[in-house]
Amino acid sequence: MIILLVEDDTVLGNGLSRSLADWGFNVTLAVTGAYAISALSTCSYDMVILDLGLPDMDGREVLRQLRARKSAMPVLILTARDGLNDRISGLELGADDYMIKPFECAELEARIKALLRRSHGGFNHDISFGRLMIDIRHQQITVDGMPFLLPPREYGVLEALLLQAGKVVSKDSIAQRLAVRSDELADNAIEVYVHRLRKRLEPFGINIRTARGLGYLLQE
Repeated sequence: MIILLVEDDTVLGNGLSRSLADWGFNVTLAVTGAYAISALSTCSYDMVILDLGLPDMDGREVLRQLRARKSAMPVLILTARDGLNDRISGLELGADDYMIKPFECAELEARIKALLRRSHGGFNHDISFGRLMIDIRHQQITVDGMPFLLPPREYGVLEALLLQAGKVVSKDSIAQRLAVRSDELADNAIEVYVHRLRKRLEPFGINIRTARGLGYLLQE
């Protein structure tokens, strides 16, 4: 799962990024509102953690533009503004939760996971599919209890498909997820990774079906 962290304090932002990684999430750090808006328009995230005191704009403007696009992406405001009017304003604009700095990391982790459970219909770091089991926190895969190793980008494709198991996942969605992990992808990269992954999974009774013009679907 990928989280966009919007925080202009680089020390706090880097520290939070490390904590989120330890909790099993991939993180993009945005230090300005403009960067955050650009990132949200070009990449698919599972959640936003949003500071309000940004150097170029009020963080509420980021939230306003996100909700104007009819996005239901979970947003947790994490800010030093503790006034009642600030809390009400943030929630009325569409934030799903509001947390005051300073904060306890354990509480932040709990709130993040609660929001993700609600938005994804239940969230668990361990996902099983047929004979396959994936531990998202440690990025480890087993088949029938035995380790199953994949190159990083093929792992990213598999994770994207497993998180939406039973649904068609678009090529763009997979590409955006991989772009957070690594450098820019070649035009045909997704087809190549899907082809390689499909061949690796076939012996275990798992297939990646191509839904032409739509994306890919994981099937037993």
